[in-house]
Amino acid sequence: MLRWTVHLEGGPRRVNHAAVAVGHKVYSFGGYCSGEDYETLRQIDVHVFNAVSLRWTKLPPVWTNSRDHVREVPYMRYGHSAVLIDDTIYIWGGRNDTEGACNVLYAFDVSTHKWFTPKVSGMVPGARDGHSACVLGKSMYIFGGYEQLADCFSNDIHKLDSSNMIWSLICTKGTPARWRDFHSATIIGTKMYVFGGRADRFGPFHSNNEIYCNRIKVFDTDTNSWLDSPPTPLLPEGRRSHSAFGYNGELYIFGGYNARLNRHFHDLWKFDPVSFTWKKIEPKGKGPCPRRRQCCCRVGDKIILFGGTSPSPEEGMGDEFDLMDHSDLYILDFSPSLKTLCKLAVIQYNLDQSCLPHDIRWELSAMTTNSNISRPILSSHG
Repeated sequence: MLRWTVHLEGGPRRVNHAAVAVGHKVYSFGGYCSGEDYETLRQIDVHVFNAVSLRWTKLPPVWTNSRDHVREVPYMRYGHSAVLIDDTIYIWGGRNDTEGACNVLYAFDVSTHKWFTPKVSGMVPGARDGHSACVLGKSMYIFGGYEQLADCFSNDIHKLDSSNMIWSLICTKGTPARWRDFHSATIIGTKMYVFGGRADRFGPFHSNNEIYCNRIKVFDTDTNSWLDSPPTPLLPEGRRSHSAFGYNGELYIFGGYNARLNRHFHDLWKFDPVSFTWKKIEPKGKGPCPRRRQCCCRVGDKIILFGGTSPSPEEGMGDEFDLMDHSDLYILDFSPSLKTLCKLAVIQYNLDQSCLPHDIRWELSAMTTNSNISRPILSSHG
């Protein structure tokens, strides 16, 4: 019984950030927030959400005493990626308004909270943002994005082998996925499932003739082949800047934005890779409003969704609207326990808690007490 169980405000107000789950914690890196100073070069910020206490904390900046140490800490950015391999989080790509796009690989040691820059070799991908990154075994796969130097969309696949830190450009077989950015790529088994993103009618170069593909494209990592996909009768609308995650061998997508339709989404869809069919899912409880550029991480049977941006509720839905950046967090529980359902009933019906054990009262308080680390809300245009 899929259910939205927690909604909290007051977390980091972030758009186009990157996050990864490590045990019962979610590490969120960088991102954009309207009104912040992106002209001054500064360290990327790191926020950590504890899925047990339901609290956010912000890690202190890394103290540096030399230019070499400064280079080991990524600058504040958006449109980057974050993946976990063993006990190390790898940050790659992204851009900011001063430095532009980046192709330096940064590593964050989860146990020490220290940054370092691994020495890499091979065919390093060009600097970009809006790409996807996913992990299979010890390897990270980078697909797509918008390349800064070439000034075009990409449909290349690069692989980083973390055991020897060698980059390689994969020579693929079959008909590749279209050039795109702000799509999703999800590993299920040994296959990578690419969905959505922003492409252009005229190929790799941006001509403002955007198209939004809504068909799954599958890459087989065993054979380095793009596979032909069978037709599917029911499809979600094409979109970019959505979230995607795998659960029990199936693919889920949430939210996103389609500029041709001028529409933000808050729908949840499930894709079965065996039958190659989509199904729209309607969870119980109140979920997030329509949005794009949020983060979504799986912690056990729970999905932690936070941040992103939406049209301001005071604005109309015409061709021009103000965007409101979010500091909220939602938890989607795939298998809520009886205990969780009882706590939700206590909250919903405002029942007396005085007779409940202390630990239950603490958990109820955590589920209903907002965080307090977000900045005041500002709006952005476009």
